[in-house]
Amino acid sequence: MTGQTPRRRATTQDVTASRGTNQTGVRLYNERLVLSLIRRHGEVPKADLARMTGLSPQTVSIITNALEADGLLSRGAPQRGKVGQPLVPYSLRPEGAFSLGLKLGRRSADLYLINFTGEIIELVHETYAYPTPEGIRRFTRLGIEKLLAKLPHRLQKRITGLGIAAPFEIWTWHEEIGAPREAIDAWRDVDVRRLVAEFCPWPVYFSNDITAACAAELMFGSGADFPDYLYVYVGSFVGGGLVLDGHLFPGRSQNAAALGSMPSYRGRSDGLEPLPQLVNYASIYVLERKLVAAGLPSEFLWQSPDDWGDAAGPLLSEWIGEAAESLAQAIIAAVAVVDVQNVLIDGAFPISVRQELIDATRAVLDRSNLRGLTPFRLVAGTIGAAARAMGGAALPLLANFTQDREVLFKDRPDEAGDGGELRRSR
Repeated sequence: MTGQTPRRRATTQDVTASRGTNQTGVRLYNERLVLSLIRRHGEVPKADLARMTGLSPQTVSIITNALEADGLLSRGAPQRGKVGQPLVPYSLRPEGAFSLGLKLGRRSADLYLINFTGEIIELVHETYAYPTPEGIRRFTRLGIEKLLAKLPHRLQKRITGLGIAAPFEIWTWHEEIGAPREAIDAWRDVDVRRLVAEFCPWPVYFSNDITAACAAELMFGSGADFPDYLYVYVGSFVGGGLVLDGHLFPGRSQNAAALGSMPSYRGRSDGLEPLPQLVNYASIYVLERKLVAAGLPSEFLWQSPDDWGDAAGPLLSEWIGEAAESLAQAIIAAVAVVDVQNVLIDGAFPISVRQELIDATRAVLDRSNLRGLTPFRLVAGTIGAAARAMGGAALPLLANFTQDREVLFKDRPDEAGDGGELRRSR
């Protein structure tokens, strides 16, 4: 990857001067409420905002006028044909804010630059056998330079932060990805957020990678259509997220719906060893192992996650069948506890593979004992391989412009002095 020299590097002073946020970098609660409703519904007139929020028309008018003045909202064409004055809908202004998202994965890294509505402006991608702190530092630093070169200086002032989506305790399961223990153990003493904050001029946020992917689906995908759902994401390792009442539910340690750690009864224990976990069957690294054992190339799994072609052959169907068996078990257990109506399944693989996995999982569920459970349905996610990086980029937007700040972020001073990060940061 080669970096390009930006027109001018953004500075912390530039970010503070942006009218897209207030002095603390966080919109007031009612402003975030209005922005969240407009993001969910697309275009909303003031009268509808007053009805949805319970705020007075005068208060809504003051809020929308302020948000429009700050460059966060745009007025649409008046809607005529109704009694009274024409209704003027408001929508999010794409150039109102920008953010960056870093996905730190066990096989690859991505850095995205997105706008306020989730459009990808530019991205950089890199694959590796396993991640190292110095490699991630280099990738992110050069990537920021390349992304800034794509954004005019006047818009660089509207960058609200950089979000990192990474597995908690990335040093775990090192044997599954074939990483040397000493190399992967180096992450034990690394604060990923601080690693990036050393050279990043904006606030840096951190989240579990699959929680971040779930946030991306909620903000930019089909997640807003479902008030409650369990989110399943199949990457190098499988993981999950949870949305309740239209909001992310991260849990007390930001690790809710850690599906990868759920026991799998597909591989029975002999009583001496613990039961295997879902991660040991419904993860892409398992397919990689099958390919390597058969003497077939496996790099395409990480280099081109949106198009595997026919490279995996019959082993793909074998893996899908095994993954579906374990996924169905985990979904049944999770639904029995959380009682959601929808289960969204997505992953870092082609759309056709996602659909095959959903169909196979549904077939297992159809022959499973679901007595006592409220009916639920499987739904395809919509973001795919980009979900984790998009989720990282969503973190600064969540912190500054949505109600989910109250759930995900805590208003407490951060040791680094910039505040606003997720509570759990390693």
